[in-house]
Amino acid sequence: MTSKLSLMAAAIACLLAASACSTKTEEPQQDGITSPAIETMLQRRSIRAYKSTHVSRDTLEAILNCGINAPNGMNRQSWEIRVVDNAEAIAEVTKAFLSGNPAQGEQLGFVNMFRNAPVVIFIANDPSYGMSQIDCGLLGGNIVNAAQSLGIGSCCLGGPVQFIKSPAGKFFLDKLAFSEGYELLYAIGVGYPDETPGAKPRDDSKIKYID
Repeated sequence: MTSKLSLMAAAIACLLAASACSTKTEEPQQDGITSPAIETMLQRRSIRAYKSTHVSRDTLEAILNCGINAPNGMNRQSWEIRVVDNAEAIAEVTKAFLSGNPAQGEQLGFVNMFRNAPVVIFIANDPSYGMSQIDCGLLGGNIVNAAQSLGIGSCCLGGPVQFIKSPAGKFFLDKLAFSEGYELLYAIGVGYPDETPGAKPRDDSKIKYID
């Protein structure tokens, strides 16, 4: 059962991760509007180097609680989540992946196929509901921002999912045991960051106001 401490952490993380607005730089908008939630979102980066520090399950519960509190169509919650924080399981599927992609393992700093993350969150959607992928995207947005608010890095992953959905990765997909009808959509690697990448430019010309 979730402890009072983890519930409090969840509440704090949810508040910090709440979606308020977006912008193209690390700095607050020129009119000075800012908040802890805005700062959290502007500071988040995709992390591909992680410390060996263990991420506790209380911390993961706080992050995931923010995820499942994301907005979703008709409150159908058309997602399922599986969390793998077992190094042996991650190593097992990585070994299978490398058997067909040996060059990947020769990359400098390679640890595993999930951009070296020590914890991987797998998200599946219910394709029978047309808005399910959007709901899962909102879920992931809450997860990565909640993680950032707690000092934990993240990286959204699509490539590893393609392997897991292939015949060679089916053994691992079976291990995730999603409910019948659900399809693995994407994954999020999380862990304490061991790098501080800079911000990449964002094209704010894509934003237009219609009068």
